Amino acid sequence: MDYATAVNEEIKDLFAGGADVVQVDEPYLQARPAKAKQYGVQVLNHALNGVIGTTAVHISFGYAAVIHQRPSAYSFLPELKAANVQQISIETAQSHLDCEVLAELSTKTILLGVLDLADMTVEAPALVAERIRRALPYVDAKKIVVAPDCGLKYLPRDVAFQKMRAMVEGALVVRSELSLMRGGRS
Repeated sequence: MDYATAVNEEIKDLFAGGADVVQVDEPYLQARPAKAKQYGVQVLNHALNGVIGTTAVHISFGYAAVIHQRPSAYSFLPELKAANVQQISIETAQSHLDCEVLAELSTKTILLGVLDLADMTVEAPALVAERIRRALPYVDAKKIVVAPDCGLKYLPRDVAFQKMRAMVEGALVVRSELSLMRGGRS
């Protein structure tokens, strides 16, 4: 709880400094699910106590360049429904996450990881679009923010840029499809 108090002060300072969104990166909840179930949400909520502004939590499997094996499901995700955070950032590309679990987080905005950062191959926009579509049966499209799986720091700059471009192009494909389904309204 002392660490959560320090994080709380840091978050408040970031918002006071003009941040629009503050994201807490949290590998512990995924890596230690038994302990996380005991007090993870309580500690996260303590870190967010009194915070005014949009907050996100990234549940990390670890950097893809370092952690190569990933489970196909999160061991701690539905529990975040009780967290006082507006956005939850998850990794779906490398892990091939079954997005059905996202239905349990319907009150949250989902930052949907759609770039596999363990692979230096740049995704085609069509592959990114498919990764986005996997979440649509479970999450309202208006509550999805397309994102990379995790940080890009281990990728060469040109690869990171190309992957981000593919992410934008894939999102545009899905946005166009959704617009057509709604009769041309965005």
